[in-house]
Amino acid sequence: MTLTPMDAAGRTAPPVTVAGRDFPTNRGGLCKKGWTSAELLRAPSRLGAPLVRGADGAFHEASWGDALDLVAGSLRGIRSAHGADAVGVFGGGGLTNEKAYVLGKFARLALGTSRIDYNGRYCMSSAAAAGNRAFGIDRGLPFPLEDLDGASTILLLGTNVAETMPPFIGHLAGAQAAGGLVVVDPRRTATARLTDDGRGLHVQPAPGTDLALLLGLTHVVIAERLADADYVDARTTGFDAVRRSVASWWPERVQSVTGVPALTLRRLARRLASGEGTYILTGRGVEQHVDGTDTATAAINLALILGLPGRPGSGYGTLTGQGNGQGGREHGQKCDQLPGYRKIVDPDARAHVAGVWGVEPDAIPGPGVPAVELLQSLGRPGGVRALLVHGSNLVVSSPNVEAVREGIARLDLLVVCDFFLSETAALADVVLPVTQWAEEEGTMTNLEGRILRRRRAITPPGGVRDELWILSELARRLGSTATFDTDPELVFEELRLASEGGIADYSGIDYAMLDRGEAAYWPFPRGSAGTPRLFAERFAHADGLARLVAVSVREAARPRPAEGELTLVTGRLLEHYQSGAQTRRVPELDEAQPEALASMHPATADRLGIADGDDLELANGRGTVRCRARLTPDIRPDAVFLPFHYGDEQAANLLTSDAVDPISSMPEFKTNVVRVTRLVGAGALA
Repeated sequence: MTLTPMDAAGRTAPPVTVAGRDFPTNRGGLCKKGWTSAELLRAPSRLGAPLVRGADGAFHEASWGDALDLVAGSLRGIRSAHGADAVGVFGGGGLTNEKAYVLGKFARLALGTSRIDYNGRYCMSSAAAAGNRAFGIDRGLPFPLEDLDGASTILLLGTNVAETMPPFIGHLAGAQAAGGLVVVDPRRTATARLTDDGRGLHVQPAPGTDLALLLGLTHVVIAERLADADYVDARTTGFDAVRRSVASWWPERVQSVTGVPALTLRRLARRLASGEGTYILTGRGVEQHVDGTDTATAAINLALILGLPGRPGSGYGTLTGQGNGQGGREHGQKCDQLPGYRKIVDPDARAHVAGVWGVEPDAIPGPGVPAVELLQSLGRPGGVRALLVHGSNLVVSSPNVEAVREGIARLDLLVVCDFFLSETAALADVVLPVTQWAEEEGTMTNLEGRILRRRRAITPPGGVRDELWILSELARRLGSTATFDTDPELVFEELRLASEGGIADYSGIDYAMLDRGEAAYWPFPRGSAGTPRLFAERFAHADGLARLVAVSVREAARPRPAEGELTLVTGRLLEHYQSGAQTRRVPELDEAQPEALASMHPATADRLGIADGDDLELANGRGTVRCRARLTPDIRPDAVFLPFHYGDEQAANLLTSDAVDPISSMPEFKTNVVRVTRLVGAGALA
């Protein structure tokens, strides 16, 4: 795909071409979103100047100086009247490592606020919490993705990689050929259809019952003496408690809860324990729940009891969702963390980072509150009165969207940095246009914990600015004495120092080695060769042992649809990404999937008097979504699927709950109860 863009002076600029690179993870392949990504660089709707909302309620273009003066002046006033924690910052998992690092530093030093979190809270937080609890470290894949090529068995739990990251499926070919690809999903997704040749297995549990399924698998492994006893004894602690916790989850009981036949459960457990080359991988489908941390923990327990983590040719991992989902959570935009994945409450961590920043440790605020709690506080007494948003579309991607919209309406100031006038930017007081991926330098960290260089390929339009520059200018206007570099390489050099000695240690990496194409997997302490494979000899806890943690099913966490109700399952489409703020602006992608469709089983539709293409209303106590019906046998009769890429009245998160996991603060995205009715007459869609 080639474009002919114009430069800032209106002259024809060199064409922009997107091509796949022969790289170990994707081997030159891209998905539709990648092949069409250059269209966004010169999209007609791209923002080209700061926008300020006037007294008339409309946006008006402003100079950068005037816009930043207005923002800084408003922030000073709000801090003076209500305190530093009245200013909140909301980041994103798509920001470069450099931007994520500076955003955390800016919040804590220039603003003095503890109120910072990011949209990775909605994506990776349960997997991260479970990984930290079990292994003492959170890296999505603790091994290079290429290791999967030699697998004979791969268990995929709650992930539809064939649509969310199509190049990934090339790494499943070995397990497919060996008849060992197992997909657990309540829908028969494109990934589940990879097992249609009969050599693999699609397991289709009732929505929200993944934890019971995993407890049942662990029960079978222990009861049939399939566990790796030597590994468990030498490398883990906590086995007896886990053994007791799964004792009551015999296969027939699991069948009564999940709908998965007991015979299938036994067959799967035996396959997982059948020999070398077994991997267990989790995704958002089993993690985006109020018991998501426990579910991810149950998957880790199963992997540990089978002796998989750290063993050559086997392993456990979780698949990162956003573009920089891994790096985005390592360097300080989470409310409880400092750079290097350090805990903000750790005195030694605070002292180290304060030394790099040139401040006293007491100058760094303590822990803030996670994303949902931060948003619930918007405009309330003692809560956030001003919010700065970077790389997130809150009123589409957040749970209980209507409550978030109401909170934003109560704010004194909303500032959004974006490429386009997203649904959230459209509500802002000030919108600041920023550079896109091909127009900036920096680094990203992929799902393997490998640090990658982002290189500037084209000159950005004259009216946009890089967020490093924006934050530096705002810090100067706010009177901060801290240093905020605008050169990404200088920022990375500071990040290296700040991360040194931390869990996510980048101190041995620099731009020069990345530019030479050298592989860099963290932890990468100064003088080392990095760590492509974790856990070969020890885990990251002080004693080197992994923690087996007993977990249990909480009945209150499971949806209980009443007569006439269905369980809502939300998820992704091949053509769109996250809130759709970018992909819905690519004509090819938008034309392929222009609207949200509610997928339901034909038997369910017949019972409800619904035909394919009918106008529907999905409703519960939080909100209402209007869309069209799509009938498919690929979903369970007790569920309805809705993609979450759409805004306004088709925003799936109008229906999702802002109840959260007590450990990770992950909201309940996947299993909410809705009533589905057919719209007729004047109530139907136009």
